[in-house]
Amino acid sequence: MSFSNLGLSDPILKAIKEQGYTSPTPIQKQSIPIILTKKDVLAGAQTGTGKTAGFTLPLLQRMTEKKINGKPYVRALILTPTRELAAQVGESVETYGKYLPYKSAVIFGGVGINPQKAAIRKGLDILIATPGRLLDLVNQNCLDLSRVEFFVLDEADRMLDMGFIHDIKKVLALLPKHRQNLLFSATFSDDIKKLADKLLDNPTLIEVARRNTSSEAVSQVIHSVDKARKRELLASIIKKGKWKQVLVFTRTKHGANRLAEQLGKDGITAAAIHGGKSQGARTRALANFKSSEIRVLVATDIAARGIDIDQLPHVVNYELPNIAEDYVHRIGRTGRAGNEGEAISLVCIDELGLLKDIEKLIKKTIKNVQIEGFEVDPSIKAEPIQKKKTPRNNNNGNNRNRKPETKKNNPRRNPRANTKR
Repeated sequence: MSFSNLGLSDPILKAIKEQGYTSPTPIQKQSIPIILTKKDVLAGAQTGTGKTAGFTLPLLQRMTEKKINGKPYVRALILTPTRELAAQVGESVETYGKYLPYKSAVIFGGVGINPQKAAIRKGLDILIATPGRLLDLVNQNCLDLSRVEFFVLDEADRMLDMGFIHDIKKVLALLPKHRQNLLFSATFSDDIKKLADKLLDNPTLIEVARRNTSSEAVSQVIHSVDKARKRELLASIIKKGKWKQVLVFTRTKHGANRLAEQLGKDGITAAAIHGGKSQGARTRALANFKSSEIRVLVATDIAARGIDIDQLPHVVNYELPNIAEDYVHRIGRTGRAGNEGEAISLVCIDELGLLKDIEKLIKKTIKNVQIEGFEVDPSIKAEPIQKKKTPRNNNNGNNRNRKPETKKNNPRRNPRANTKR
């Protein structure tokens, strides 16, 4: 099947052709025709399967069916959990809508709000946003969502992991009752099903892979190693394999910074990317990684969403994630767009419980290959890793964690309060 069989207009097909794409991926093949029939959709697909085009292409097509005279207003709202993912979706809209008259914008925290306000004032047809900054703009009476016709919730599972459920509910309350809803998620859970029940109206379910499974295009292997020797083993693997591009995951921002610095001392160019970095620093690090100016990008789970590199060959779990589903998301950064990928996990004795949870989730035992010279010291005892009991609440730079206004910290009520922000 080619894209021309999916009911897309000539301007969209021309933009697709210019990108070198000829055949739709399974998720695109299934989702595009259904979305064009105006039905709500609940779609589950592994990362790297073309989900973004799976909803941007039919969304653009649907918008051509109704022409608007006068100043544009927000007809389509796409909500994403992270800045990087918002930027990626924005690029997709720009790319495929190249020959269409629509105006779009991407808004997220961590950057100045005034240029975003200016873009909104000029008029927009399509808005891609993270929840926090979107609500900030609404609260400042800069944004009207009362005429939204298409609502897309992308990476819904990550939204819930990051504690955005209350923000999502606030956004939904701002939207008109009659609209088309699309919910895309890499993994399904009971919480996702509950959200879908509230959001979607008699949706069509699309699944192109088994639930919560890791991609078959990614080879997975474990190297058991003592915690103190992980960095040494990682550097050895990169140098011996002559790897030019590898995405490495850590659990914490501090760990990402420290590892990137240590790899640099080992003669391996590296940079860290996480929520504590400024948007400019994150953008530069990702650009340098894509252009191969640096060999290693060390990332936390939250920052890695939106890293979309078709031919990324290697992913390394320097530390296993606390949440098993994050393993699926991590290794989904490789093996994308029909390419094969390799995912390596460096597992110390502390992480055996996390490994067990991951293997239970993906319903397979990951092959364990012991690297000579890095055998595990049997005298070392495990130090349990404390799992996070509450959802992550990343504010995405949107200042969503403000303290409640009280007599003590509200400058309006307390003239002596420090008014510096």
